[in-house]
Amino acid sequence: MREVSLGSLALWALVMAYFAVFLAYPLSYVFYRALFIRGAPSLEYFAIMVGDPVLRQSIYNSFYIATASTVVTILVGYALAYVMVRYEFRLRGVYESLLLIPFIVPPFVGAIGMLKLFARYGSINLLLMRLGLISAPIDWFANRMVGIILLEILHLYPIAYLNIAASLSNIDPTLEESAETLGVTGLRKFLTVTLPLSLPGAAAAAAIVFIWSFTDLGTPLMFSFYKVVPVQIFSMSMELHENPMGYALTVFVLVLISLVFIGIKRYTAARSYEMLGRGHIARKRPRLTGPVEAAVSTLIAVWIAVAALPHVSIALLSVSGRWFMSVLPQEFTLKYYQSIFTNTLTATSIRNSIFYSVSATALAALIGLATAYVASRGKLPQPLRDLADTVSMWPLAIPGIALAFGYLSSFADVPLLSAYRDPTLLLIIAYTTRRLPYMVRSIYAGIQQVHRSLEEAALSLGSKPLKVVRDITLPLIAANIFAGAILVFAESMIEVSTSLMLALREQYYPITKTIYEVSTELVNGPELASALGMVLMLVVATSMVLASKAIGAKMGELFRA
Repeated sequence: MREVSLGSLALWALVMAYFAVFLAYPLSYVFYRALFIRGAPSLEYFAIMVGDPVLRQSIYNSFYIATASTVVTILVGYALAYVMVRYEFRLRGVYESLLLIPFIVPPFVGAIGMLKLFARYGSINLLLMRLGLISAPIDWFANRMVGIILLEILHLYPIAYLNIAASLSNIDPTLEESAETLGVTGLRKFLTVTLPLSLPGAAAAAAIVFIWSFTDLGTPLMFSFYKVVPVQIFSMSMELHENPMGYALTVFVLVLISLVFIGIKRYTAARSYEMLGRGHIARKRPRLTGPVEAAVSTLIAVWIAVAALPHVSIALLSVSGRWFMSVLPQEFTLKYYQSIFTNTLTATSIRNSIFYSVSATALAALIGLATAYVASRGKLPQPLRDLADTVSMWPLAIPGIALAFGYLSSFADVPLLSAYRDPTLLLIIAYTTRRLPYMVRSIYAGIQQVHRSLEEAALSLGSKPLKVVRDITLPLIAANIFAGAILVFAESMIEVSTSLMLALREQYYPITKTIYEVSTELVNGPELASALGMVLMLVVATSMVLASKAIGAKMGELFRA
């Protein structure tokens, strides 16, 4: 039986207490309020939800957006992954980095610029009319769902690309070679060998994309499209005491997500993807040449250009002094960048976001280190170590809007944790909990690379466990801690759902909440919001580069499921 250390047990208890208070309790509270009325079990709220035409339409719209986004994203991601993994061609290395551009800005920020570009007399229509391709302006986003789906696809396709590329890279090439010796080639080989073996990556990506697009709050708000589940929950959170339907809708989202995960897991578990290969065999990529290479490079370049449209539009809008009835701004200015540091609301939000994110990063580092150490080095029974590791990953499966709703309602009357009084601590904890898995995984990977003999040698010479951790373990995993910290900081800066729902007063607004509020102002609102968006893009882009360099990995490897 494994030796049990009281220190490890105490550390495990502290870690589990954090998750019990800030993860299990808020969600349990939501379930209780949704399923119990005056202390008695009841499904009344769900009956009302089914009977309400607005809520029914909202559920349908969310399903439609999530399904359409997932299908197109997987198709695009698979096509890109297949070409990038299986073939060699010029510019391939450049494309590998450019394909990840959408990661550096949340889609709701990109929506500001896209609405400008695709407006009735926006840049796209004016350009097409000048080229003679259309005679009258097209209302591109007459159906707002089209715009939302487009933004979701452009933001989320890298997730599909990275996960599918990982699956394709792991396929033993000898299996496909064996199929070819049996006369199975071309499309038949792809459908019977390659595609089935790559399904785990595609399934993982599909689950992430579906859940993200189903629970995205910011993008529908920017498109003023309110009949979707996240916006309905957001609206109901403002009237918790008068309208308890928000609890039922949040439970619906949590149950749906659980079913999606279970369904994906059962689907992949029902099939065998194991390969009896002869170890890892490097695949020799055939080189594309001539017209085929030109066509492939052009198609990928066109897609990258389309994916970059939200970023380009934000950049242009942030420096446009005058932009009316013209393809590009007629005048350029930096006054909006100056304004964001002098305007009280925007300047305060920048300071708030930095404070919230730095604090969340520090807290995540402490909890992440404790969790990773207990899970990998703790002198505890294996089930307890596995439980800590598993629970630390739960926030990845819980949408920000559900967690924020739980925090808003369950801590409403708790001093220091009430969003209705001062949401500072609550926002820090929300950011920490949401991004903690990044920190845990990064530190866990570092600890796994530190040989136990180094720590055991120090202990045998009389060093105390804490001194061993401080003097040996921490210096050896410093790069991993730094990488996790950068990721937590960057993701906290662009956190949308919890920021929109928990920051209720202007003096506590983070950047993302301010972007939403400012963008609705008629005079220079979109321009000022775009300048703030550019600040976020710069922070996130810099953070991702630093994080990837810190752990010596390509940037894309940080985002694989």
